[in-house]
Amino acid sequence: MSTLTATPLTAPRRPHPSNGSGPLSARQVLASLPEALRKLDPRAQWRNPVMFLVWVGAALTTVSALAQSVTGAVETSGGSPVPAPFAWFIAAWLWLTVVFANVAEAVAEGRGKAQADSLRRTRTTTTAHRVVDFRSEDPGAETARLEDVASSELTLGDVVVAEAGDLIPGDGDIIWGIASVDESAITGESAPVIRESGGDRSAVTGGTRVLSDRIVVKITSKPGETFVDKMIALVEGAARQRTPNEIALNILLASLTIVFLVVVLTLNPIASADASPASVTVLVALLVCLIPTTIGALLSAIGIAGMDRLVQRNVLAMSGRAVEAAGDVSTLLLDKTGTITYGNRRAVAFRPLHGVPEQELMEAAALSSRADPTPEGASIVELAAASGGVPEQPEGSVVVPFTAQTRMSGLDLPGGVQLRKGAGSAVVAWVESEGADVPRRTRADLDELVEGISRSGGTPLVVARRAPGERPAVLGVVHLKDIVKDGLAERFAQLRRMGIRTVMVTGDNPLTAEAIAAEAGVDDFLAEATPEDKLAYIRQEQSGGRLVAMTGDGTNDAPALAQADVGVAMNSGTSAAKEAGNMVDLDSDPTKLIDVVAIGKQLLITRGALTTFSIANDLAKYFAVIPAIFVGAYPGLAALNIMGLHSPASAVLSAVIFNALVIIALVPLALRGVKYRAGDASQLLRRNLLIYGLGGVVAPFLGIGLIDLLVRLIPGF
Repeated sequence: MSTLTATPLTAPRRPHPSNGSGPLSARQVLASLPEALRKLDPRAQWRNPVMFLVWVGAALTTVSALAQSVTGAVETSGGSPVPAPFAWFIAAWLWLTVVFANVAEAVAEGRGKAQADSLRRTRTTTTAHRVVDFRSEDPGAETARLEDVASSELTLGDVVVAEAGDLIPGDGDIIWGIASVDESAITGESAPVIRESGGDRSAVTGGTRVLSDRIVVKITSKPGETFVDKMIALVEGAARQRTPNEIALNILLASLTIVFLVVVLTLNPIASADASPASVTVLVALLVCLIPTTIGALLSAIGIAGMDRLVQRNVLAMSGRAVEAAGDVSTLLLDKTGTITYGNRRAVAFRPLHGVPEQELMEAAALSSRADPTPEGASIVELAAASGGVPEQPEGSVVVPFTAQTRMSGLDLPGGVQLRKGAGSAVVAWVESEGADVPRRTRADLDELVEGISRSGGTPLVVARRAPGERPAVLGVVHLKDIVKDGLAERFAQLRRMGIRTVMVTGDNPLTAEAIAAEAGVDDFLAEATPEDKLAYIRQEQSGGRLVAMTGDGTNDAPALAQADVGVAMNSGTSAAKEAGNMVDLDSDPTKLIDVVAIGKQLLITRGALTTFSIANDLAKYFAVIPAIFVGAYPGLAALNIMGLHSPASAVLSAVIFNALVIIALVPLALRGVKYRAGDASQLLRRNLLIYGLGGVVAPFLGIGLIDLLVRLIPGF
């Protein structure tokens, strides 16, 4: 498992150097204009009912303006004639409203195009060394007969050989060998990674480069269906499907639009009973100001931006549904090794037996670890050095390596002194094999130390020594501990405030699992977990109506990843894991699952906040538009002109202009997202109503009033 440290929720991952992320700039807006204008095609607009109605209204207003120019007819608003250019002004701003909505979506989509271009450069056709007569019993044979073919000709199941300097020609699993691989073209990280056969780090991606050694790869994807191909489609937004939540909100917005359409068509005959009827231009302006155009224009951009924020952290979401589900997750399954702990056990204390000086135990443990290449051995030397120094290894010493059979390692010094360290039962057996019985008191003391360390979640490493002419003796125990990552307890507490349960999954025994779970601050743990146990646990949680997220990298994780509502597969893992999950973490950092949940919640909160703002906006615009249109029929409506607008014509035009400008003003917020703070639903609702509800009411009063001051300067208004 990965041993990367956790990244704080508030610290975004370094964006890919060319993915177009960062603050919205005027250059990005201008670059998106051609695409925004292309989206004016009605075949593209009809997918958004709200903006399609604005498009129809803009077309009708344009036709009406043309007709007035030809016939010389005069429009009225509020029973008063309006200036001749009024219809043209309204038509122009309605078209701009549609264009601004398209700009929001085009900018969001455009942020992935630069990254897609860089990915395409990795997809160039390369030469593959395909094995002609593959023999599974000896896949790494140097004598295998190879043929050079274009990578585009490779098919599912082909076997290829890649050596140092070669580009890996396609997605696959290593079936023989180990190599250092440069994945910077995919992940943006320059540090090479190790990929090897027979484990959970066997998957390789086409377009990455082998830096050392030789590997044999079995191709697992068809041409055009590689991981890079999928990434290109996803980051460009080409494969993004609307999520259920987004579809439901679209249906709600469409329903509101139909209701207001009926209302507008009904109001005009009522108003025309005592005054001249409102014109088509005025009625369209009224309808556009009443329907929720703000959220209708920004809804798609919010969803695309949510996926883009994941891309900035090098997480690839296979669907918008997965991002949305992450925001509603209530149970988080986290693997212990590499996620909650660093995965490398470290020495934290020397525990001598009764009557043995601690210095003697420390020197014996340090000497026996001098040539130990493992992280555990290095940590023993470091701890001894920090506690008083480590004796130099004498020349002529013989290193005794660790083996699965002996379960010990050590050092044989010149003069016949032997030092051993390892599992307690193995070391005791070694002592007894030399003809020395371990005294009952020593055995009881040793058992007490070993059991105490095990109960605390640590690993006991017993140290013994044998000198010529002396009986072998057990000196004591080194306490090894799988260190819990710094800051995780605070992060889990933050998740708890979000209403999310954290569950640690480990193969450790229940005693060790309980100790580490308590130190890390998780809510629950699953000890001695098998793949079947993980799958059963997820199903049990889901049966209670909870959404579950988990990470995994091995083939044995695939069933659970497929069952989880949010399954984050490690890019370093097997192809089966990546196919089963609905997200892939290109950095293979399991702790990033916590960030994924935060991004999902930010997406939902952003959508809710801007929906609140949009509806509040509409309420405020009523006070500008309705009195202006119907004051001729009902003079008492003049009392509702609390904004003090200059004339009915300036009121309608000012409201339409504000309606268009507020969309472009909110694009940065839609792309950046509303800042998420942990809290319960009632706190979030109060915050939304206070900031975005109240802000949505106040903004039109200020904005329309200021625009009216400028509009009244136009001759005739």
